[in-house]
Amino acid sequence: AALPGPAPADWVQAPLDPAVRAVLVGFDEHFSYAKLCQALRYLLRGGTDCLLVGTNRDHRLPLEGGAGIPGTGCLVTAVETAAQREAFIVGKPNRFMLECVAQEFPLDPARTLMVGDRLDTDILMGTSCGLTTLLTLTGVTALDEALGHRDSGCPARHGLVPDYYVDSIADLLPALGQ
Repeated sequence: AALPGPAPADWVQAPLDPAVRAVLVGFDEHFSYAKLCQALRYLLRGGTDCLLVGTNRDHRLPLEGGAGIPGTGCLVTAVETAAQREAFIVGKPNRFMLECVAQEFPLDPARTLMVGDRLDTDILMGTSCGLTTLLTLTGVTALDEALGHRDSGCPARHGLVPDYYVDSIADLLPALGQ
């Protein structure tokens, strides 16, 4: 939605949908100041009865060749900062996602492998949910970072250490054919 009028006093006069009870922040390549203003207005109007939900806290999305773009976590942080409250994150590393999957499908954590390219989301979710974890080195995480967590001696960083790693997800294809 566009901001109604040229001044901040106009922006706070735009009508709000009375049925809105939650603000969801997800990936949005059209995120704007207008959307940030609307999110804040809904959160202020609803107080704690209006949920603030974020899909994830990924700060950067990797692209080929080492390039990257801002991730959804940047947008979540913008809304959290404006609202002065923390979002409930439904995606990784929160257990919520796995619990939803487990309600729909039989899931044995001892036989489940969490595969991902990020320590702070994929691997942390796997370890916090009691899953075996596999780090692929095709994303934002380098092996040195994982080894640094392992060798740190810091218990809080242990959840960021994968059980296994591969250079590429393609390295798994031979094992899947067996």
